[in-house]
Amino acid sequence: MSTEPPEPTVSLPEGSSSAPSRRTFIATTTAVGGAVVAGGLTAGPSVFGAEPAEAADAAPSSRVTLTVNGERRTVTVDHRTSLLDLLREHLGLTGSKKGCNAGACGACTVLVDGRRVNSCLTLAVRLDGAEVTTIEGLAKGERLHPLQQAFIDQDAFQCGYCTPGQIMSGVGCIQEGHTDSPEEIREFMSGNICRCGCYVKIVRAVEQAAHGK
Repeated sequence: MSTEPPEPTVSLPEGSSSAPSRRTFIATTTAVGGAVVAGGLTAGPSVFGAEPAEAADAAPSSRVTLTVNGERRTVTVDHRTSLLDLLREHLGLTGSKKGCNAGACGACTVLVDGRRVNSCLTLAVRLDGAEVTTIEGLAKGERLHPLQQAFIDQDAFQCGYCTPGQIMSGVGCIQEGHTDSPEEIREFMSGNICRCGCYVKIVRAVEQAAHGK
């Protein structure tokens, strides 16, 4: 009994009396194979599975009321919204900068109930009833906060991107009483990065605002 596989059968074009040429063989088998594959895809179930997925549920949100720079504000926010995005995107307070968005640079520093926080890491939904102060809320009319004026006097900035966070952190540092020496100021301001390298002048500005030096 022969174990050889059967020879493939290919129909010759009508009127042909000789064996198929290589070109005819390829064209015929490709057409037949393509029809089988196409037929399988048409008749069978969808390769990608099935019915379209249902639309995802809307993300949960809540109404939050805060006092921002002395003004009471009520907004509805997604539970994932950071305080930084609430300030910038919902309230239009763009002084607080988005630097690393990971709590590593301090450009987004604001005061919450008098304590400095990285607003990019703080969920807005957790701050209902809180009092928030941003760089826009430091000046009293045309009169700058003493630390804002000290930054000008000491030329304690260059590109200015980190400056709002530096000033807010400096205000917190002064309020916390961590200004007894330049070394202490550097330690308690170490979470605020200045990529332009104005650290010496920043420390001097904090000293000036804290002690009138």
